[in-house]
Amino acid sequence: MTTAHTDSCPVPLSVRITKSLLGYGVLAGPIYVTTVAVQAVTREGFDPVRYPASVLANGQLGWIQVANFLVSGAITVAAGVGVRRALGGRRTRSAGTLIVGYGAGLIGGGLFRADPVPGFPPGTVDMVITWHGIAHLLSGAVGFACVVAAGFVLAAEFAHRGDRGWARFSRVTGAAFAASFIAMIAGSGAPAANVGFTAGVVLVWVWLAAVSAKIYRQA
Repeated sequence: MTTAHTDSCPVPLSVRITKSLLGYGVLAGPIYVTTVAVQAVTREGFDPVRYPASVLANGQLGWIQVANFLVSGAITVAAGVGVRRALGGRRTRSAGTLIVGYGAGLIGGGLFRADPVPGFPPGTVDMVITWHGIAHLLSGAVGFACVVAAGFVLAAEFAHRGDRGWARFSRVTGAAFAASFIAMIAGSGAPAANVGFTAGVVLVWVWLAAVSAKIYRQA
């Protein structure tokens, strides 16, 4: 009697590693957004319309947002490595590197705490600019520039492969997030600018999850 071998074509270890890394791209957004959302409704004095999520790193419970930046950033770095490994080609490798840069920016945002703002944490009257606050802004700016560029680079790659819908999705995500970041800077804390930037951040996470899932299926 003979026994059929169901694992005649086992998945290579390199492919399994790549798929595992891409899986982190699906997890990063829900972890980040859920953590911020829970804090937004539970942290005393925090108003998501008035304040960016970065200032949640201040106060007695500030460690939660610091951990959120660090964990989400590390997971995003892993996803970027997965994208870089997955499809091959110069544009895909470049996009993966840029996603790694976005993750590194998030990690920098956790390592360098944002400065408190008037009203948050409760009792803060004046805003004092510190070196770590400046480093936080620079880390964010570099990370945001990387993810915007990643959107356009992957848009070009998808267009080259004939995936026009994905190319459009990636291009719109990059352009919308860039516009929301510029509007937030120009708005100097205006409620509409803050809400727009928050929407831009959520869009980036949705895009990263969707792209990671798509590449996961093709890896």
